[in-house]
Amino acid sequence: MPPAFWDSSALAPLCVREPTTQKARALLRQYFPVVWWGSRVEIHSAIARSLRNRSIDGAEARRATGALERIRAGWTVILPGVSVLDLACRLVDLYPLRAADSLQLAAALDWCQERPAGRVFLCGDKRLSDAAKAVGFSVIEI
Repeated sequence: MPPAFWDSSALAPLCVREPTTQKARALLRQYFPVVWWGSRVEIHSAIARSLRNRSIDGAEARRATGALERIRAGWTVILPGVSVLDLACRLVDLYPLRAADSLQLAAALDWCQERPAGRVFLCGDKRLSDAAKAVGFSVIEI
């Protein structure tokens, strides 16, 4: 299975049921997940937010957390480092990205050694998708 960089917005539907869950599950069968080091926190935050706003109950939150742990066992993490931070700072100068999104895109670029041509980037965020396309990734929007 080929690797692809998974933005947290593409991973969250694998844990919390959303309209894009089926598509995300199908893509998980096609692409091995590579993620930035903060993905676990971002997805856990999405689960907690869903519980707080009562779109899921306690049992669903526990199932979602279990799903996160199962997915996490099979992904590759791009760790933070000076090169990722430097790239993220350059990206926020070039594109209208929030800090976490710039860190995710920087991690993706670090993963492919800044050669994104032919690499897949899975994303559920329009602004981040646009930036990923602009730097040369093949983007699959979820």
